[in-house]
Amino acid sequence: MPTPHRPSVAVRRTLRKLGLDIYDARRRRGLPAEIVAKRAFTSRPTLRRIEEGDHAVSIGIYAAVLQALGLLDGLGLIADPGRDEAGLAIASEKLPERIRLRRPRESGDAE
Repeated sequence: MPTPHRPSVAVRRTLRKLGLDIYDARRRRGLPAEIVAKRAFTSRPTLRRIEEGDHAVSIGIYAAVLQALGLLDGLGLIADPGRDEAGLAIASEKLPERIRLRRPRESGDAE
């Protein structure tokens, strides 16, 4: 059985914002909770938990709800290497200062 996990305040705050954004997206589209839950193959109570930012709901269910709302592409960009400023900065620091071209080895087949 998994160990109970209490996420940090920052994680809870971010999930709460994501839940509210999902709630707002559903309302902007004029979709009732029942329809979105059916499209996401989940229940209305689970959708309500997502809209509240519940950290115990699996990321797979969050993804299914985002897909039901047409917002799944945004999830794929979260850890995109091209948008990872810290990772890009670290990689840039590790670049060599000089790059030398290697000369081709001369073969010993000279006659």
